[in-house]
Amino acid sequence: MTVPTVPMVPHSSSRPSGVRTVDAHLHLWDLSVSSYGWIPEDSPLHATMTAERARAELDAAGVEHAVLVQAEDSERDTEFMLAQADAHPWIVGVVGWVRLDEPGRAREQLDRLCEHPAFTGVRHLVHDDPRDDFLALPEVRTSLKSLAERGLPFDVPDAWPRHLSATVELADAVGDLRIVLDHLGKPPAGSTDPIAFARWRELVTELARRPNTVAKVSGLHAPGVEVTVDALRPAWETALEAFGPDRLLYGGDWPMTLPHGGYQPMWEVTAELVAELGADEQAAVLGRTAQKVYRLDGPRRKGA
Repeated sequence: MTVPTVPMVPHSSSRPSGVRTVDAHLHLWDLSVSSYGWIPEDSPLHATMTAERARAELDAAGVEHAVLVQAEDSERDTEFMLAQADAHPWIVGVVGWVRLDEPGRAREQLDRLCEHPAFTGVRHLVHDDPRDDFLALPEVRTSLKSLAERGLPFDVPDAWPRHLSATVELADAVGDLRIVLDHLGKPPAGSTDPIAFARWRELVTELARRPNTVAKVSGLHAPGVEVTVDALRPAWETALEAFGPDRLLYGGDWPMTLPHGGYQPMWEVTAELVAELGADEQAAVLGRTAQKVYRLDGPRRKGA
């Protein structure tokens, strides 16, 4: 399956209608399948998040395709997502999980997962892992080299503050591994902590100097910070200057946005910022970069 070309976002609208985009960061989960122990029971996230519910949000935003991203370090979660991709053609990729700290097992998992046409990348919840040196572990580096050999990208979530420097080191150590920095590394709110924001900006800029890195404009909501263009602009402009539009991917991060107003507010703000770019640059952020990084128009999606 080839993802359609992304047309220009109209500059006159902060919420363009009918734009063909690829949401490169969407979650689905089923509480009867996995535990998702990181979700508080009193949270709006503590519910089964179905493809039908997600599709309604994407339709309202005019988003046609999505890449599912793992929300638990388990094989059950990955198998669940692959089954959802089988059932819903609009799901054009799955970023799953393998046991990176056991290279032999990781290779076996990769051999099996790569047989599925939707499997397109790997992620590990480094921010929930108690090991500060996880990305530097020799076993993990060996497994990540196996990803690189297969042309699979590696997503790094919530890298700030524990793992952003380590991500820079990883990009140098495994130079042929495509590294995807989720949520721009989860920058601190600049207005509330300017010193931390300056350090984040320094590290993101350093990471972007490595040609094997890209970043997702996703997950930029923060507790107590209103979702507005002004609030997101400092992080957006830092990423745009550091990576350029050809190395940025749009991601809605639903349903993680539910406590912050849901899918639409973040989409509207992101679309308004993207609309300030030229047509070709918009096409890159909204779909073309995701197609390239996750190989969405290659043989992995044949017959979807």
